[in-house]
Amino acid sequence: MKSNFIQKIKQSVLSQTPKRNISMVIMILIMIVPVTSCKKSFLDVVPDNVSTIANAFVSQTEAEKYLFTCYSYLPTETDPTYNVGLTAGDEVWVEDPANHIRSTNVLQLPRGFQNSSDPIANYMNGTRDAAANYKAIRDCNVFIENVSDKSKVLDLDIDTRERWIAEAQFLKAFYHFQLFRAYGPIPIIDKNLPIDASIDDIRVKRRPVDEVVNYIAGLYDQAAAKLPLTIRNEGSELGRVTKAAALSMKAKLLVTAASPLFNGNPDYNSFKNKDGEQLFNPTFSVEKWQRAADACKAAIDFCESQNIRLYTFPTPTNPLSQTTMTQMGIRNAMSEKWNEELIWGLTANNNINYNSFFQSMCAGQYDFNNADAAKSANRPLLGPTLKMAKMFYTKNGVPINEDKTLDFSDVAQLRVGTHDERFNIKEGETTARLNFDREPRYYADLGFDRGVWYMANSPTKTDEDTWWMKARGAEVGQSSPIPIAGFYMKKALNWHYEWATVTYINYPWPEMRLSDLYLLYSEALNEAQGPVADVYTYVNRVRARAGLPTVQDAWTNYSINPTKYTTKEGMRSIIQRERSLELCFEGHRFWDLLRWKTAGVELNGNVTGWTISENSPQLYYRERLIFSRHFVIPRDYLWPIKESDLLVNQNLVQNPNW
Repeated sequence: MKSNFIQKIKQSVLSQTPKRNISMVIMILIMIVPVTSCKKSFLDVVPDNVSTIANAFVSQTEAEKYLFTCYSYLPTETDPTYNVGLTAGDEVWVEDPANHIRSTNVLQLPRGFQNSSDPIANYMNGTRDAAANYKAIRDCNVFIENVSDKSKVLDLDIDTRERWIAEAQFLKAFYHFQLFRAYGPIPIIDKNLPIDASIDDIRVKRRPVDEVVNYIAGLYDQAAAKLPLTIRNEGSELGRVTKAAALSMKAKLLVTAASPLFNGNPDYNSFKNKDGEQLFNPTFSVEKWQRAADACKAAIDFCESQNIRLYTFPTPTNPLSQTTMTQMGIRNAMSEKWNEELIWGLTANNNINYNSFFQSMCAGQYDFNNADAAKSANRPLLGPTLKMAKMFYTKNGVPINEDKTLDFSDVAQLRVGTHDERFNIKEGETTARLNFDREPRYYADLGFDRGVWYMANSPTKTDEDTWWMKARGAEVGQSSPIPIAGFYMKKALNWHYEWATVTYINYPWPEMRLSDLYLLYSEALNEAQGPVADVYTYVNRVRARAGLPTVQDAWTNYSINPTKYTTKEGMRSIIQRERSLELCFEGHRFWDLLRWKTAGVELNGNVTGWTISENSPQLYYRERLIFSRHFVIPRDYLWPIKESDLLVNQNLVQNPNW
């Protein structure tokens, strides 16, 4: 990896460990009973060691260490046991033969173990496998306050000072956003309170959704004005934020705020603070969608001016088929490090241990024709669901249940791969109907039984007679079990992975890339104005890279509902599915389902997969029940606040139904 940024972060944290009270400040102390007992709350707003903080800003070197501490709270997305967006959704399911799930926090979420006494992924307190976002905000406030004071850090030049302040403002906005999308109306911590603050000042309360959104958007605007256009020192600064990241994350914030969960949601009409203040605006506003669309377009225009563009796979020395070239463009948009589509990649908690752990869950058991190499394959712990496999389009670019030219009524029907299909399915091998006649993203994103899996170390140096997957019962064996549904996250495995030496290629987690921004723009514009020209333009750009016809051509020529794309409701459905396919396994769909208010449908019902223990295709390709999920409506749309925190700060109110 080119960046030394993560090493700097780790060094800064370690160097401050003896004096970490600077970021472990006294939390809100409120008397619970009229004696001497006190408890702490999650809101880290009162500093307790002013002298130690002052020492952190005596020089540029020490101040930069503190800035890296602000970065260190970024989420650990490359580890599925921390990545709520991936693990809590319906894209993947975890294999658990030894029933270890109960001891692994985030993996309990889709099994219905969330609670208010000790919440899983507690973004407020930073417990149970989540970052402490309010502590992060407090450190950002400390940094901004001190670096803004020109009597401190005297060896810091004005341009660097402004940039560092902007970075901290961006991070402060992002940590507020992490809290907002999980909890809705949250307390805003704009400044840390003085150490002698009164009890009434300390007892902060939740702020209305619209106020929270405007505050975060304002922080992103302030940051964007002073952030660098690009990272020039790639040797040491890759992973730090830029103006493109600020504009894009503001766009995502505003799309989230305009979505049904937060925009005129009747479920929360009676949700109020204890003083009667309404926390959700009960009135739907189409203007919020237009504001979001405008922010998306501004971000797109700026990104494109900086030569950020959809990734395409460069022509290799050894020629590949167009089929494989298209797939490599899709795969590498996620896992090729620092590619031209990446707007913001997370590296702060993305060291090689986490990244290899994530990729080991994507590496399949292959027909290596080499026993020693086969033994070195890793044990995947989770993999895509059968539902996710069915969600991908046909080769004609429409859903399998809409294609009038292809019959997918029996997805388990057996069929043999032909010579013309050899770049997707091993020629002469038998597999299920589901695996034939699918869009390029199906073959780029999913590893499946008898599927071809081209890698840089292809034994033939090309995509002819390359690696392919065996994924049935005794073919794999107990030493390297396949995921519980029979599919692998092929897309997330960097194509330079070395099977024999188990060598992983570290890459930044794609928190925001251009295709995400294109689809956010199409969604917001469609909701604001209906399916106008730009709605199609930006969806079709993503589809073109994926080797698909335009929305108009696909639905007109192949769908049983040929006019679907001509209505706002029809395009809404198309765009939502497009986001789920283009961004699969990147941690977006779960949060999308929440903001769309479709989680009540999508996260209820059965998780299914193939009967992976069987050896024959006739028995293997039987759909079986793995788990029955339950999503409680409307309770589960918002995270619970820990009950003890409500006792500490009696101005706080719990989210409904917890």
